[in-house]
Amino acid sequence: MAGVYKEVWTGEVIRSFLEPVTFLQGVPDYSRLVQNDVIHLVDIGAEPNVLLNNSTYPIPIGSIADSDVAISLDKLDTENTAVTDDELYAISYKKIQEVLRLHRQALDKMAAKRAIHAFAPASHSAATPIVPTTGADNGSGQKCITIKDIIDLKKYFDKLKVPNQGRILVLHPDHVADLLLLDETFKQQYKDIRSGQVLSLFGFEIHEYGDMPMYDKDGTTGAFTKVAFGATGTDNLPASVAFYAPRMFRARGSVEMYYKDSRTNPEYRRSVVGFRLHFVALPKKQEAIGAIVSDKVA
Repeated sequence: MAGVYKEVWTGEVIRSFLEPVTFLQGVPDYSRLVQNDVIHLVDIGAEPNVLLNNSTYPIPIGSIADSDVAISLDKLDTENTAVTDDELYAISYKKIQEVLRLHRQALDKMAAKRAIHAFAPASHSAATPIVPTTGADNGSGQKCITIKDIIDLKKYFDKLKVPNQGRILVLHPDHVADLLLLDETFKQQYKDIRSGQVLSLFGFEIHEYGDMPMYDKDGTTGAFTKVAFGATGTDNLPASVAFYAPRMFRARGSVEMYYKDSRTNPEYRRSVVGFRLHFVALPKKQEAIGAIVSDKVA
């Protein structure tokens, strides 16, 4: 019976994985391409040149060199949870199923947090713009986000010729609070997010997420640098992240359930369960991504 339960519970984790994370729903799922928890992407190189009103022949022949990009999936391990036989006999709800739900939620949160961090630019560049906020002091020594800041990010995406359909902007909760206080139109539209409807603002599909990446600001150059995943930065300036969904990807690999039945654990008479999941979400190239970062008040 333990083997049957293990298969059922593992299947439940796979089936429910990442369902609540709205900003990833439009990102292409490449799980079918994963082999041995590694995904291979093909970089097909640069686009060919286009000749305008050509009158010279023969037309030049170019080549497009393909290259294989092998990406290992992240390994996400939950800490093990113990459930004693005494607990199972003493409680009225299904404890094991509740434990599994908590493990699934923990994997969801870590995968989503890892994904949005990967979608955020490491620093400002022509292909990965970072827009500093320009509003008034929000009371914590940082400038509020404004509608103008979102429009400035839109301009960057327009200049990069990022297609309009598929632009995603994931707002940091601090930035949502700024906009609710400063912009009445956004306040009215924000109700759409809470009711489950998609809010569109200046061509961006708007989402909100709590575990957003942070940035540090160089005191000399004024340049922003993304704080490494899991690290603590110096300034820890909150950021909202924008990306063009079709140029991102996500992939799930193998999932394993580690289970020890209480009947094989006579010393403690408790069952122990934990999960390992392989997952990755990244931009296909470092382009069509951007951020709005809370600037420090001078």
